[in-house]
Amino acid sequence: MKNPLRKTLLLTAWLGLTLSATSLAQNIDFGRGEVLVKVPASYEASEATPLIILLHGYTSSGQNQDSYFKVSDLADDYGFLFVAPDGMQETGGAQNRFWNASDACCNFFSAEVDDSAYIRSIIDEMKQRFNVDSNRVYLIGHSNGGFMSFRMAYEHSDSVAAIASLAGANHLEEREAPPNPVHVLQIHGTNDETIGYQGGDIMNNRYPGALNSVRRWADYNGCSQNGVGRELRDLEASLPGHESGVLKFEVGCKAGGSAELWTISAGTHVPVLSETFAAQIVEWLLAHPKNN
Repeated sequence: MKNPLRKTLLLTAWLGLTLSATSLAQNIDFGRGEVLVKVPASYEASEATPLIILLHGYTSSGQNQDSYFKVSDLADDYGFLFVAPDGMQETGGAQNRFWNASDACCNFFSAEVDDSAYIRSIIDEMKQRFNVDSNRVYLIGHSNGGFMSFRMAYEHSDSVAAIASLAGANHLEEREAPPNPVHVLQIHGTNDETIGYQGGDIMNNRYPGALNSVRRWADYNGCSQNGVGRELRDLEASLPGHESGVLKFEVGCKAGGSAELWTISAGTHVPVLSETFAAQIVEWLLAHPKNN
């Protein structure tokens, strides 16, 4: 069966090839081969340090995704540990890399792979090797990586403080709230033809829209469903002005939980990111620890 998602997401594969290296970069094998880990120059073993894990989109890789997002470039300035792991390769087709995130995305060959446990093992291993701040463990994901970030927030709410998803989506089915609140940020373009802003389906497996994904987490976190629109942000370099609206659900939330939607008006699945895009996400994450 032809899958239009694959063709569209191949756009992410050319978005870069190398992760910025420094003298404090090192390779660590978390069980699937070596992954480049960046340690900020300011790191001291005596001080708890935030951890940010970047999850790539379907067909991409950790290094390619970071070349696009450029999150690791900020590790020294903001003082966080950084990891950009790779998903498994498909057993068929073009053997693209993927995360087994939800029924909709993107385990198209039904591989028996537990990416939730793998990413949790990365968090645990990083805590063994470094002084990771347990209140500031964060995930950023694009597309399939965004879906995976939502899964991690739900299944590992004891560990994950906050996630930021660009063009991903939450699970569709009704579930009980996770044991712990998690801060959730969804970023989505209204002209996304791959993962629809209003929701859609991939090979007849449905996923929720951006607002419904955020509202679900507002409910999980005990927040009022009356979101408040506030500032505008500049997230997309090819669109004029501050094109992105912000909708916040932060009233009445449990401690350590909130939900937020940044809507890129006329934004696509692979937006031309503004120069401050990565900094805006990193600053948002660092402002949302596990325990407020």
